[in-house]
Amino acid sequence: MSATALPVRPAGTVRSSSPALVLAAILTTQLMLVLDTTIVNVALPDVQQALGFTPTGLSWVLNAYTLAFGGLLLLGARAGDLLGRRRVLLAGITLFTLASFVGGLAAHPGTLLAARAAQGIGAALAAPSALALLMGRFPEGRERARALGYFSAVSIGGSAIGLIAGGMLTQWASWRWVMFVNVPIGIALVLLARAVLTETPRHTGRFDLAGAATSTVGMTALVYGFVSAAESGWTDPRTLASFLVGGLLLSAFILVELRASSPITPLRLFADRTRSTALGARLLLMAAMTGLFFFLTQFLQDVLAYSPLATGFAFLPITVMLLVFSQVSARAMGRVGIKPLMVVGLSFTTVALLLLSRLTADSTYPQILVALLLFGLGNGLAFVPLTAAGLAGVDPADAGAASGLVNAAQQIGGALGLAVLVSLAQSAARAAEPLGTTAAEIAQHAFVVGAQRAFLVGAGLIAVTVVLLVTLVRTPRRAPQASPTGVVDEREPVLVLD
Repeated sequence: MSATALPVRPAGTVRSSSPALVLAAILTTQLMLVLDTTIVNVALPDVQQALGFTPTGLSWVLNAYTLAFGGLLLLGARAGDLLGRRRVLLAGITLFTLASFVGGLAAHPGTLLAARAAQGIGAALAAPSALALLMGRFPEGRERARALGYFSAVSIGGSAIGLIAGGMLTQWASWRWVMFVNVPIGIALVLLARAVLTETPRHTGRFDLAGAATSTVGMTALVYGFVSAAESGWTDPRTLASFLVGGLLLSAFILVELRASSPITPLRLFADRTRSTALGARLLLMAAMTGLFFFLTQFLQDVLAYSPLATGFAFLPITVMLLVFSQVSARAMGRVGIKPLMVVGLSFTTVALLLLSRLTADSTYPQILVALLLFGLGNGLAFVPLTAAGLAGVDPADAGAASGLVNAAQQIGGALGLAVLVSLAQSAARAAEPLGTTAAEIAQHAFVVGAQRAFLVGAGLIAVTVVLLVTLVRTPRRAPQASPTGVVDEREPVLVLD
């Protein structure tokens, strides 16, 4: 059934608000959702001790959120298109806030995992609507590029900020505050969003529940397969069964989308070569970045003996570089073009990961600092044009779905990437020759060998991404931007894809 706009009652529409307040509401939403993917990392040892998680079960504290978030993003985007994006965003923030409160009170592992999954569902509702509202509020050109610069900085910098906040809350208060901290923020955000965001028209249509189910369960099965491979080996029956189920369900997802009257993922969005390549590059970049945070966090604490707080602040250089160079990228994008920024940025990221693959138990923080600075510089340059390329030329009717795909690539890339890198690291660690005189020294050496393998594979993923960008992304040409009065302004070029 085709989507048909329904009239929105005047009473349900918010008056036009300051662009700064609108941007503040959208960026705060994105920050809260992205931050929650990493804020629990530093607190995991305390969570395990308090609730009695097994090592395998503990990994699902991260995966329950990430998989629900990434797997249901496309359904959340469709809900925004049909029900109104402001309405769906508010519902998502409310659910996220309530789930955070329940998770902070959790006394059993199952309660915390359920709360984390509910947080992911709330995030899946809110995130695509937030990005679609940003696109609708800020017109294409310099104004949108600047807004996307802030959005991209928050999207990628929030992960690093989460590590710092997690370290502070864990060391100064309790692991429970990595959940509770979302409650006052969520309440304030609901009030701000209700006041400044404008509702979008509702449409008639259907929810593609079959597509949502096959994609979410299929991705979960794949991640479980990689986790199982890390523990039990690649030939274990559970591992093979998980990969089989995941492959079948994802194949079924494609068939469902081809036949659905209102698919959550219009496959026509992948017809644009530049957009598809940008989405794939985003997925691989997040795979490498999630692995960096996961392994480097443990390296700092278990090898260099950093406290949770010191570990969090050790990642501060990434945040600073991201904030600075995402804005540099946003300003340069119209003049330099998206392709050079993506290629140069991801080349710096590749070098950073190669440097980290050389870490040993005798390495010092200054060696790590150089890699962190290069990583932040490269990602800062690349993320804004990656976001722009993923959304450029999208029909307004597909804005929600395209926004969902951008966010889904980020979340699914992180979940799948972490599972793959952990599996490969465990294989390398098991094959490492014992080094040391005590069990602790032998275990530490095995971890370092595994981390080296993970960083090296991450560098390979980004290097492949650079090649794909050089080969497949069309070179944009610059075109003059029309002002609101219709007069062409030659000083402000905008991107047009040939």
